[in-house]
Amino acid sequence: MKLTILGSFSAYPSFKGFTTSQVLEHNGKSFLIDCGEGTQLQLRKNKIKFNSIEDIFISHLHGDHYFGLPGLILTFNLLGREKPLNIFGPKGIKEIITSLMKVGKTWTNYKLNFIELNSIKSQDILNKNNFIVSTIPLYHGIYTNGFLFRKKTTSHKLIVKKAIDLGIDKTQFSGIKLGKDGVTSKGEIIKNTKLVEPLSPDIIYAFCSDTLFNLKITEQISECDLLYHESTFLKKDENFAVKTFHSTAEQAAIIAKNSNVKKLILGHFSSRYNDLDLFLNEAKTVFENCELAIENKSFIF
Repeated sequence: MKLTILGSFSAYPSFKGFTTSQVLEHNGKSFLIDCGEGTQLQLRKNKIKFNSIEDIFISHLHGDHYFGLPGLILTFNLLGREKPLNIFGPKGIKEIITSLMKVGKTWTNYKLNFIELNSIKSQDILNKNNFIVSTIPLYHGIYTNGFLFRKKTTSHKLIVKKAIDLGIDKTQFSGIKLGKDGVTSKGEIIKNTKLVEPLSPDIIYAFCSDTLFNLKITEQISECDLLYHESTFLKKDENFAVKTFHSTAEQAAIIAKNSNVKKLILGHFSSRYNDLDLFLNEAKTVFENCELAIENKSFIF
């Protein structure tokens, strides 16, 4: 999978950068995660094909996370989009978008599917070809979700030479990869575990949008390959984090450490800070393998 950062600042776009938006690419398809102002420009800058986006995930209804969505929906229409667009977001997202379109007497030529979320418990919201997306309930003053993206590994890697040496016909190879036992030319059954390599671990990305520090989420995001966690403030301003239901860089690192993730990405920076390396330095005192969500930077995992 490939994650590209489109926007990484909090509150409002500025000369420092755009507000939250990311694209996760997998198997020729793109999943848009949040859609702050400037998302369209960033998609073009990063040469991401608009038509590759089939699913959009909105974490919550604060403007810096979805104000770019109405324009993007209409751009899709101007570009002649025909295939449906799925929008996952908090209850109310459908009313917001359709109201804007109604007032402007503008409608799409393609189908808009709104999947509105209101559960305070984690739920699977998408399952396509062993690619599963689940919600991560967060704590932000208004209803907010993070999202867990999981690419499940279901096909074993066949030990071809061993299978051939045992006299197993090639017509059985596909079935063996899916877990079936093999049968030799003499009719002997060979257990599947002797013919394949162990399954590779699932590949997991956790997106934790705006949230108050809470260790409860570590259970769900445990062992993920890549974790994005907001870090709006530095530790010295932790009082502001508490008041606004946000986290500090140190707290994001504590989440990463307790979740035993492979890599942490820090983002959603407050514009009050001029030096982003301060976030990195603070987090690394707790969790070493972390990076900043720098716009236009990609992570392949």
